[in-house]
Amino acid sequence: MNSLHLKSYTRCKRKAWLDFKGKKSHEVWSPHKAIDKINQFKIFSEFCNGEIYTGLKACENGYQGVIGLKIKGNLFQNINAEILPQLLVKTKGKSKWGQYKYLPAVYKLGHKTTKEHLFDLAFCSILLESFQESKIEKGLVISTFDKKIKVEEIYLNKKLIKKVLNVLLNLNECLEGSIPEITEDRKKCTICSWQKFCDKEAKENGYLTDIDGIGSKTASLLKSKGIINTQALASYNEKQLGEKLSKFNDQKYEKACIFVKQAQAYISGETYFISNKNNTEDLLEKICSGFYIFDIESNPDEKHDFLYGFLKVNNLSIKKEDLIYEPILNLKNKKEEFYRQIIAILFSHKEWPVLHYGETEKIAIINIAKNLNFSFEEIDSLASRFIDLHTLIRKSWILPIKNYGLKTVSNWLGFEWVQKNVSGSKALYWWIQYQITENEIFLKKIIQYNKDDCLATLKIVEYLIKDQLKKN
Repeated sequence: MNSLHLKSYTRCKRKAWLDFKGKKSHEVWSPHKAIDKINQFKIFSEFCNGEIYTGLKACENGYQGVIGLKIKGNLFQNINAEILPQLLVKTKGKSKWGQYKYLPAVYKLGHKTTKEHLFDLAFCSILLESFQESKIEKGLVISTFDKKIKVEEIYLNKKLIKKVLNVLLNLNECLEGSIPEITEDRKKCTICSWQKFCDKEAKENGYLTDIDGIGSKTASLLKSKGIINTQALASYNEKQLGEKLSKFNDQKYEKACIFVKQAQAYISGETYFISNKNNTEDLLEKICSGFYIFDIESNPDEKHDFLYGFLKVNNLSIKKEDLIYEPILNLKNKKEEFYRQIIAILFSHKEWPVLHYGETEKIAIINIAKNLNFSFEEIDSLASRFIDLHTLIRKSWILPIKNYGLKTVSNWLGFEWVQKNVSGSKALYWWIQYQITENEIFLKKIIQYNKDDCLATLKIVEYLIKDQLKKN
């Protein structure tokens, strides 16, 4: 076992087992891992003033930062282990190499230092101590905040070392055993490279957390009431279920109805229309004279929107190939110029509604308007043009799908992206690659992806208004 297995194990036992024994053909490449590695190297390099070298020779030469070193050793009870330290940082002390030694360091995304970081440092210290023949009292957690490097010192006391040794024993037992159950907290699965493999099994076995709106806590509540899978939920009496969902207070009967209908849809493949104040009639009325579809690509860690994409739809009968798509790239982070381009597009058709999927786009435009010192009245007028199709479809339909994300809904409707296996995180990976290489091919990939996101949103618009079009 190695430190990567430990990292996986602290998140999900099944992931650790699959990383160790799973068929690699079932694993899907994750852009999150790649982005993490790039950010990690960038921060480590800055922290070590660019003095980062690879492998054992780097330790022997006493370089400030060392990466890419594998250290093997025996832990206890004949358990063989391997560490792959994210970074070793040179400090004062004495080791087999001379009057210096190395401390283990890990990269942290966000503000919270987790068990994952602590265990990684403690595990590394156990094998690193004997390898460099020097005591390790602490490890470092390196992160960035407001573009400044932050370093947290973690003291590796006996209590932490004992704790990680117990976890490593459990990990070893897990890796030697049969495949663990799928985790109840499926939210963790969204960035996992084994997600598709587990999703297939979860659907076959009727996991409750596959039903939209049911998390691990609600699933546990349902199981305690004897509802153990989606089949049991789908056949349950809605009123009786409502009585069991007291935690939802006044919404308990509404939630019960939605959960049962969602389970029935998921199993049968049927859809259920929810009558809701003629929302779709209002939508058709608003968009009949033309509308925009708007989608953003961003780097949330740097709070940087790098592409705003607008699809102009003059009327619903226009052919897809005749639609005008306008991408606005924020290459040099010149905010004023970027903002004015966006506002110019939106105000070229002041009466047009702006259709988007999720709340991000509306919030971004309101923030731009505030930055450009719009009055409260102007901001209200602009905000009133935005229509969130994610909210609208959830109010109008129960669909036979696992979640109501743009990809899931539009794929179910038969839409296909030109580029395969794409996602917002892959677009972010391409953006980072463009920043490093300045190769225009990455920009072309991002623009194609964003255009397809807009067309996928249009597919959902057409689905929402199809019944009203038939009536007309």
